[in-house]
Amino acid sequence: MKYYLVAGEASGDLHGANLMKALKAEDPAAEFRYFGGDKMQAQGGKLVKHYAEMAFMGFTEVILNLATIFKNLKACKEDLIVYQPDALILIDFPGFNLKIADFAKENGIKVCYYISPKVWAWNQKRVLRIKRVVDRLFCILPFEVDFYASWGMKVDYVGNPLLDEIAAFKVNPNFRQMEELSNQPIIALLPGSRKQEIERLLPEMLSTVKNFPNHQFVIAAAPTFNDTYYDQFIGEKSVKLIFAKTYDLLSVAQVAIVASGTATLETALFRVPQVVVYKGGRISIAIARLLVKIKFISLVNLIMDKAVVAELIQEDCNTTKIVAELNQLIEGNKRNEMLRDYATLADKMGSEGASERTAKLIVNDL
Repeated sequence: MKYYLVAGEASGDLHGANLMKALKAEDPAAEFRYFGGDKMQAQGGKLVKHYAEMAFMGFTEVILNLATIFKNLKACKEDLIVYQPDALILIDFPGFNLKIADFAKENGIKVCYYISPKVWAWNQKRVLRIKRVVDRLFCILPFEVDFYASWGMKVDYVGNPLLDEIAAFKVNPNFRQMEELSNQPIIALLPGSRKQEIERLLPEMLSTVKNFPNHQFVIAAAPTFNDTYYDQFIGEKSVKLIFAKTYDLLSVAQVAIVASGTATLETALFRVPQVVVYKGGRISIAIARLLVKIKFISLVNLIMDKAVVAELIQEDCNTTKIVAELNQLIEGNKRNEMLRDYATLADKMGSEGASERTAKLIVNDL
């Protein structure tokens, strides 16, 4: 079978790569063409466009980059018509992917959506559009099944693909030595993979360095950038930069400061106490506060339906508050309580195998 996948950011590239691997196990003659990244490219097939050219966050950032977005949409649609896949597999990235789903449905291409759009967060009526243009929807968060059912939509809960990646990860006992890290306890900084979020969040994260002289700060750097890019934020601070080894870093970290997103769940599954931070453009945040209908922004808190990790958003994302939270997480009751909640979270998430379950369902359907 011929498969066309569309992933528009780093997490989608990761999950897309795992799904491609599982699809090859089910369908050894599988052919792939995709919008994605390095991890998907390592699985073979043809990379049409890298996600680094596609990932824009926030309302104002999207507006400022509309010309690029429309160009990417046009390129994807034209490529789909030429390739004529047996199945289009859309991975998260709803602003872009739902438009591609509309187009594919109009042109008789089967649409599978892996990692369902987070329509439960705002504008829930988008479910009606999803019902119309998506043939199979695969959910990765436990509470999504009931949400879609409330709109009369049957979906497949396949578990969370992060569990696949974490299960496959092998701890490197020589990681500290290889990366020339000291024996000091590590505070991991995970500022995200998008340019806008790094530029807003990393300075706030780095502002805490002076408050923890007995700790070692290490940035989980995105492979789409280089040392020079990060050095403009680090300056003279004693901070280590490590590229594309986030799981290795989490395996040795004592605590972490994490940009809101998939990384918050990864950090929790690695049992690293964390502070979640987020900053957006003023207009974007103002609009979001009017539209977003959920109590929390981090996946950890959403899945647990309670405030397990602190969420420091916008004006609360500052040196004083981040330092105060870190001090409570380095040792003491709050650290222990968070670790107990992480254990409950892991039980809720279930076992690995999301990629395999999804691949079986797609291939059987075809």
